[in-house]
Amino acid sequence: MSNKRARPDGRVLQGGLPGKVGASEAARRSRGPSPGKLPSSTPPDQQTKLLARLRTAEETLRAIQSGEVDALMVSGRRGEQVVSLKGGEPAYRMLVEAMSEGAATLSRNGAVLYCNRRFAELIRRPPGKIIGIAAQSLVAETERDRFETLLAEAQKAVSKGEFNLSCTDGSLVPVYLSLNRFRGFDGQALGMVITDLSEQKRKQATEIKQAEAMHRLLLEHELSAQEEERRRIARELHDEAGQLLTSLLVGLRTLEDARKLADVKAQGQRLREIAAQAIDEVGRLARGLHPTVLDDHGLGVALSRYVAEYTKTHNIAVDLKLNELDLSTLPSAVQIGLYRILQEALTNAARHSGAKAVSIRFARLATALEVTVVDNGCGFDAKAVAVSSHRLGIQSMRERAAMLGGTLSFTSQGKGTKILVQLPLANQEAQPLVRRRST
Repeated sequence: MSNKRARPDGRVLQGGLPGKVGASEAARRSRGPSPGKLPSSTPPDQQTKLLARLRTAEETLRAIQSGEVDALMVSGRRGEQVVSLKGGEPAYRMLVEAMSEGAATLSRNGAVLYCNRRFAELIRRPPGKIIGIAAQSLVAETERDRFETLLAEAQKAVSKGEFNLSCTDGSLVPVYLSLNRFRGFDGQALGMVITDLSEQKRKQATEIKQAEAMHRLLLEHELSAQEEERRRIARELHDEAGQLLTSLLVGLRTLEDARKLADVKAQGQRLREIAAQAIDEVGRLARGLHPTVLDDHGLGVALSRYVAEYTKTHNIAVDLKLNELDLSTLPSAVQIGLYRILQEALTNAARHSGAKAVSIRFARLATALEVTVVDNGCGFDAKAVAVSSHRLGIQSMRERAAMLGGTLSFTSQGKGTKILVQLPLANQEAQPLVRRRST
């Protein structure tokens, strides 16, 4: 029976001592002549062979006693078998056993020569039942071909990948494997580090569920906001434009009954005024849905016009400062998003805050475009709003800022409210306006 000795670093030493362990030829040479003597009647050739095997046995025993050997790989009639050894604990082994990650030493074909405590815990098997078995059998059956590829790749370079280890109870443990060949040993052994991904996968699953729940909530809010907007438009069409058109119709009937030219002219003048009001009202509703001036002249002009109309309608003074930023250079989606955010902020100020003045400031920082909206209204409980799912206007503003890659925050301390919008300039690139000199 021939045998091989597996060192903890993965090198396999082999010899030919029947029934005993073997050592390498280099080890035999390093020992020098054996002090033992053979009977003089033994033929010279046989003496040489016996002395060589004796030196092999002595070297192997010395390595076992010094703790250089973790296991013996013995070749016999039943094939190769790995026998683990117990003895002194080298410092490196104590370190590996204390690791929070799994570690194992594999032979070239994937047999487990050594594993630490953490690896055994991951797959819920005693360490003694892991030594000597093929690492391929520890991987989920559907992933074994891919693991074989990983072993082959590890003979040339560091090889990594995600796998599922099979436990004795049939459960699977997601892990990240990193395999590397031991340097200086001609690929005879592979080191494998096993990182448990169970907690990471659980967190990912939780985050996915939370994201799905948030998506459903935002979708519900979006549909609710759409219905609310439809109700508002329908109400305004009925109350404003509808009444104006009704008045126009009544006036036309009155015009039919007029007997004098002067009455016809006077009635015609009133009908013109009603028609003009109806046109203005329809235009206002249209601008509320989508301002065409935003497409034609950019965000700066659109905001200026909206602020002027807002001040006239709600009797709230608005101080708009663009700080010489040419907002027309922003992407169309960014201009629309900012317009809607500011439109919603001003609407909230008019409906809920009781403010008499609002200031809007644009500023170009080193890495962001910053927009600040401050009113002098009654304020609100910012913490309660932060966790509320019913503040559709505020939620919509946050969503729009997030879609643009930015953030939106609220500050309110009993009196007045401050809204801060920040959008990254790396994506938006708003440039200062360069004024042309008149000649």
